[in-house]
Amino acid sequence: MPREAFEHSIEELNARITAMGAATVDALQKAMFAFRERDLDSAKKIKKADVLIDMQQLEIEDLVATTMATQQPVAKDLRLLLCAIQMASDLERSADYAAHLAKATKFFVQDPQWRQTAMLEQMASIGASMITDTVNAFIGRDALLARQTSLMDDQIDHLHKTVIKEMVLLLGTRPDDAEKVTKFIQVSGYLERLGDHMTNACESILYMVEGVHAELNP
Repeated sequence: MPREAFEHSIEELNARITAMGAATVDALQKAMFAFRERDLDSAKKIKKADVLIDMQQLEIEDLVATTMATQQPVAKDLRLLLCAIQMASDLERSADYAAHLAKATKFFVQDPQWRQTAMLEQMASIGASMITDTVNAFIGRDALLARQTSLMDDQIDHLHKTVIKEMVLLLGTRPDDAEKVTKFIQVSGYLERLGDHMTNACESILYMVEGVHAELNP
């Protein structure tokens, strides 16, 4: 019976992590849409979604705490629960960056579309894939998928560096737009850090599965 109760808790934990990952991807995609289309109404909705994702994190932490207190997990089971807490934390931070992206919409609402937005869209798309694959790696206890997913962060880093270079060049021709150029770089930084958080989550998955502390994409 104790093992059955533990397995039931893990099934619920898997479902909650999956739901939180899907909500985070949805927030990121909608935030990118709001930013691209200069849609302030859509941007405001992301903040409300972020509050719900924060609640999901707390629910996962409560479930893990209850499971630890009542089931007394050991060894690999304990690593799984610790990984779940880390997953929830990294997903919550990623959702925060989606909210920051949406919030930045107001700085550009009067501007025509910037050409460099296409690079932000690529970063957001890769970030969404990283979130989905990281969650799948957790659910499947798949160390190989975690390693493969972490490699996607290199693509985001490359795009971020390219955005910075182009923004610096743009600043030379549009000095009056210095504040917006700075904000655009900041937005790119949000997406870059989202990739970092998913890499951290992948590292925690490796610890869960293999019991080793590995630094991915140092």
